Amino acid sequence: MAQSSRHVRTRERLGITAGVVGSWWVYLAVAVGGTWAFWLAAIAVGVRFDSPLGLVLLLVGLAVPGVSGIAFVYLVYDERGRADFWNRIVQPRRVSLHWLAILLAVPLGISVFAGVIDLLLGGPGPAWGEGVTQFEVNPLALLPALFFATLPPLLEELGWRGYALDRLQLKWSALSASVILGVVWALWHLPLFFIGGTHQHDVVGFATTSFWLFMAGIVALSVAIGWIYNNTARSIAAIVVFHGWVNFTAELIVVPDPIYYGLWFVLLGVIVARWGAKTMTDAPEVPLPPTPARG
Repeated sequence: MAQSSRHVRTRERLGITAGVVGSWWVYLAVAVGGTWAFWLAAIAVGVRFDSPLGLVLLLVGLAVPGVSGIAFVYLVYDERGRADFWNRIVQPRRVSLHWLAILLAVPLGISVFAGVIDLLLGGPGPAWGEGVTQFEVNPLALLPALFFATLPPLLEELGWRGYALDRLQLKWSALSASVILGVVWALWHLPLFFIGGTHQHDVVGFATTSFWLFMAGIVALSVAIGWIYNNTARSIAAIVVFHGWVNFTAELIVVPDPIYYGLWFVLLGVIVARWGAKTMTDAPEVPLPPTPARG
């Protein structure tokens, strides 16, 4: 099928070269396969991620999506696309104060609102996470929350949103692209459910109700991230902050999983109803960088 003129223009403006390497599925296969190689190795040798060897395998696996994203940027994009990639990391003006407030308010609001709903339904309501309750006794108890709020989002989002989401949006609507990426992102986590020392193994468990909520919730979160991404001029920095803040608030405020993840799907519905599925913005097309002068 011939590409639409919009997609051709999009490729030209992003400075994208043609070829199989530039296909979205190639990157996703490398990102997932590369991570799984290290995490499946941890399963094979029977190490936990809270052991020295396990921590190395965890961190290297976490780095694969971002490192692969940078590599694909340099393989697929020309100088304009490469410059655009780094600008989306370092240019704070892409994020207006309005959208900065939204990306900070949404994760905290969902956690707090989920706790209030639980309280109204007769539950115990929101509770502080272990890092907060143990902070006075051991200030280092907050380290896991700080870790999940900083390093993983940075290592992941350089690839997931920094590279893959743009590639998917060349072919599909913003909603469809975000859902596809969300499904792959959820599957990327699977080995963690079989390795001791991870939240997925020690707390969630494989094939439990919480497991299915976790996996579905990642897809809903991916849509919210796509919405933030497109409304902040495709800012990678904004997504790193948003992803990290989601992780941090979830570690600090403990609420029932069904309500918490359910609210992310409510947000998904609001996004589609208010902004539409095509771009999830008020713009008719996904915002793109201006066409640079040719020299």
